[in-house]
Amino acid sequence: MSYSINLEGRVALITGASSGLGAQFAKTLSQAGACVVLAGRRVERLKDLRAEIEGNGGDAHVVQLDVTDVASIKSAVAHAETEVGTLDILINNSGVSTTQRLTDVTENDYDYVMDTNTRGAFFVAQEVGKRMLARARGSAPGTFIGGRIVNVASMAGLRVLGQIGVYAMSKAAVIHMTRAMALEWGRYGINVNAICPGYIDTEINHHHWGTEQGKKLVDMLPRKRVGQPKDLDTSLLMLCATESHFINGAVIQADDGFGV
Repeated sequence: MSYSINLEGRVALITGASSGLGAQFAKTLSQAGACVVLAGRRVERLKDLRAEIEGNGGDAHVVQLDVTDVASIKSAVAHAETEVGTLDILINNSGVSTTQRLTDVTENDYDYVMDTNTRGAFFVAQEVGKRMLARARGSAPGTFIGGRIVNVASMAGLRVLGQIGVYAMSKAAVIHMTRAMALEWGRYGINVNAICPGYIDTEINHHHWGTEQGKKLVDMLPRKRVGQPKDLDTSLLMLCATESHFINGAVIQADDGFGV
């Protein structure tokens, strides 16, 4: 028996899509049949990704988005729906971090992380959620029009790690935000879940794994390896599928056993 997830006819907005996990998520959803809207600040990078997806037969669109600016969020979501239609899926992925001890965190450091990871994630989900709610409330009796929101948190939100305390705090807030949205919006068929990746090799941290500090960290991991962005594909597709209507408010640890 085989089983596949088909997202044909669905429209997905992915924030932070210009690199790393966001780019992988966009390609994965496109391969499953979804029309993907690539959102972020680095528009040229987004255009390159769009060309790659279209070259593989997918349907991709680009919108400029700064998650730290609520006006930008509203404009990007409105532009996306005008261009490709209603949004069925949101992958709330944008995130940043700093590395220092808590006693060394400045106001700028704190705001930099919280404005993107917590405040930005909230207002992106709120704007998309409002539109999903409006459609669900206005649907004909007997129909059920909902949506899927996947917030990308981190294992650091469940298990505090050294040197990235503010990042851990920001992702812990995203986890609780996920549960609050799931509770409030679930009755309208809007399922809100979170993925908590462990250590994943991306272009941002790729150089680190070859350093002495990086090698020591890898040696401490349960299976002494870091993951690849594609290792999150199955979790992502499961949470985006129409068939996942019974999964709401879940926090999925995709960490190779790190949190055990």
